[in-house]
Amino acid sequence: MQWQTKTNGTIGETIYYAPLEGGPELYFLPRKGYHKKYAIFSTRFGSVDNSFYAVDHDEKITLPDGVAHFLEHKLFDDEKGNVFDRFASYGASPNAFTSFTNTTYLFSCTDFFAENFKLLINFVQDPYFTDESVAKEQGIIQQEIRMYQDNPGWRVYFNLLEALYERHPVRNDIAGSVESIGKITKEILYKCYDTFYHPKNMAIFVTGDLLPEKVLELTLENLSQRLFPPFHDMQRLYPEEKAVVNEKKVTQKLPVSQPVFSLGFKDTYSELKGRKLLARELATELLLEMIFGKSGPLYTRLYEEGLIDEHFSAGYTGERSYGHTMLRGETKDPEALHLELLKEIENVKKEGLDKENFTRHKRKMKGNFLRSFNSLEFVANNYLAYRFREIEFFETLDILEAITLRDIEERLEEHLIEELHAVSVIYPLKVEG
Repeated sequence: MQWQTKTNGTIGETIYYAPLEGGPELYFLPRKGYHKKYAIFSTRFGSVDNSFYAVDHDEKITLPDGVAHFLEHKLFDDEKGNVFDRFASYGASPNAFTSFTNTTYLFSCTDFFAENFKLLINFVQDPYFTDESVAKEQGIIQQEIRMYQDNPGWRVYFNLLEALYERHPVRNDIAGSVESIGKITKEILYKCYDTFYHPKNMAIFVTGDLLPEKVLELTLENLSQRLFPPFHDMQRLYPEEKAVVNEKKVTQKLPVSQPVFSLGFKDTYSELKGRKLLARELATELLLEMIFGKSGPLYTRLYEEGLIDEHFSAGYTGERSYGHTMLRGETKDPEALHLELLKEIENVKKEGLDKENFTRHKRKMKGNFLRSFNSLEFVANNYLAYRFREIEFFETLDILEAITLRDIEERLEEHLIEELHAVSVIYPLKVEG
């Protein structure tokens, strides 16, 4: 097995790629002169994957919410104890995270890369669940969920998703609910592990000042000792989602000093991937920056009027089966802010987008993207997340360059539609004196 290389002249980067037979995809990005090394091991299994046909496609599985996140927690415990302690003995910082679509295990270190890398590959591929350990973890995660119920940023976010989506599982908390966690068993965990943690559904990304030959050698040495069953691609099942919002407004009261506000626009596709998905994401992010960016007149006016603060943000999320824009921040008057944002969108539609403004923000996006390559975490995490959407992350600048002002205008007209928007607000909880 030899490395293959992919070079993108636009960004001046070469990535090493090894399509391991029967195993995960392996990627390596050299970073000469960096002291830190960073590696991740990811699987395309997230919280939205709660209904699927397993293995040989003759059994439909419907999961309790929160299984992907629960499984992430449980893999750190094995027959030898807690994996964190073993990473610490080699001076590494391990972690993991579960998103709506992926689960990722990682470590960073300066020394003992080989030992830490072997540990990463081994513990992710050696599940160990017992009834007792599952019951213990249920209590831990249920307590974690209760804590997040009082987190205003968390609640305003998921309340908005519940308002935007009627049936798609993106509306459900990644961690699940107290009730759903109580339904998880070791049998469910093993079923999901066998289905989604097959190496052919996974990928490894390594970056740092390392020799590519050494990275490949370490990987092959580990995987050659393992026998993997044939891979049967699972069929993920997502309910049909109507092109309307579920609710126009969701409110909640929590102990906050001033209201927390979020406005969302629902996208209307049912399946999208590859270059088309990346082009939509980039066009929408560019549109949002042109209208709501910190260097624009709207942001300045709203800030001076006290309707937003420096934490106000606008962003787009585009995954294979769903997409949405979110505007959020704290405000003294959520009703006034809501009206001002909608009014500005209509004004832009009426007056049109400025070509000079488009060119300036496009250039700014390019610069921000290139600067982000100084972060090992940014490159590794995004490369695999995009790879699971069949997107070549290094083509980002090429696709961005091809976006025209007309593309942005079309996104404005088709996406930022009043009928497809919803609002979530957390109001202060008044304490009776």
